[in-house]
Amino acid sequence: MTAGSDIAIEVEGLSKSFDGREVVHDLSMQVKRGTIYGFLGPNGSGKTTTIRMLCGLLTPDKGRGTCLGYDIRTETDKIKRHVGYMTQRFSLYQDLSVRENLEFVARLYDVREPAGAARAMVERLGLKGREEQLAGSLSGGWKQRLALGACTLPNPQLLLLDEPTAGVDPKARREFWNEIHALAARGLTALVSTHYMDEAERCHEIAYIAYGELLAHGTVDEVVKQSNLTTYSVTGEGLVQLAAALEKQPGVDSVAPFGTSLHVSGRDSAALEAAISSHRNDAKLSWKPIDASLEDVFIGLMAQAKDNVS
Repeated sequence: MTAGSDIAIEVEGLSKSFDGREVVHDLSMQVKRGTIYGFLGPNGSGKTTTIRMLCGLLTPDKGRGTCLGYDIRTETDKIKRHVGYMTQRFSLYQDLSVRENLEFVARLYDVREPAGAARAMVERLGLKGREEQLAGSLSGGWKQRLALGACTLPNPQLLLLDEPTAGVDPKARREFWNEIHALAARGLTALVSTHYMDEAERCHEIAYIAYGELLAHGTVDEVVKQSNLTTYSVTGEGLVQLAAALEKQPGVDSVAPFGTSLHVSGRDSAALEAAISSHRNDAKLSWKPIDASLEDVFIGLMAQAKDNVS
C-alpha cells in the first residue's frame, strides 16, 4: 500500500458459490486504512467467505478489487505477507510455552531477533510471568492474548479476526478491544466478525451480511438511521401473549424481549401503528416510543433476509 493511500480494501461485485449454492452475491464495499470494520450476520451468512475474498485468501467467482494496494486475484501472495489471521479456535501449539510459540512465529516470518521480539510482545500484552507456561494450560482470555500477540508479531497491515472473543469473559473482551483500538491508532486495519452487539458498537464501521447479501453498512449511527425503524418499548402483564399476537401482524417487523419489556419495531410507522392500535389502550400495558438500538436493527434485518439454503 502506498503511504498516501487511505483505502485498505476496495472491491466491487464479488460473488462466490460452493456446490452450486451462492454464498456471497454481488458484494461491493470499501474499507479505510486504520479502520476497525465489523462484520455481523447469522451463522452461515457468508461473513468468513467475504473476509477471505476481501483479503485475497479466497478467489471470487466474479468481481474485482484491491487489498492493501494489491489485486485480490493476481497478487494474493503479496497480500498474505501483510495479513494477520486470528481464528475463533485457538490455533497455536498447545504443548509449547508462551515464549516458544511466539519465538516460533517470529522465526516463521523472519522477524529480526526472534527472542527479543517475543520478549517485547510478552511485555506489551501483559503476559510477563507466564512465558514458560504451556499454551494449552492458559485460560480462554490468556489464550486470546497469546493468539493476538502471535498474529501481530510480524507487524501486519491488516488483521482478520474471526469471532475472536467467543467464550471469553467480559474483562478479557474489554482488554482485547482496547488493544485492537491501540493497533488501529497506529494504522492497522482490522476486519472483525462478531455476534456481540456491544463489540459491533466498538467498530468504526460495520456491515451486516445475511445469506450472501450485504444488507447494511456504515457507522453504527448511520446503520440505525438508515433502518427507518419506529420502535416501542412495552412493559406490563402478558408480554408473552402480546408477542405471539404481534409477531405475524402486517407492519410489525420484529418483536423481541429485552429484560422485562418487549421491543416492537416496524419500518412503516403507519402500518406499525395500525398493527398495535388494538393493544394501545390495554390498561395492563405501558407503551413508550424509544430510539431503535443496533440490536433492534439487526433483528429486523434478520427477519427480512431470505435463507439461500436450497
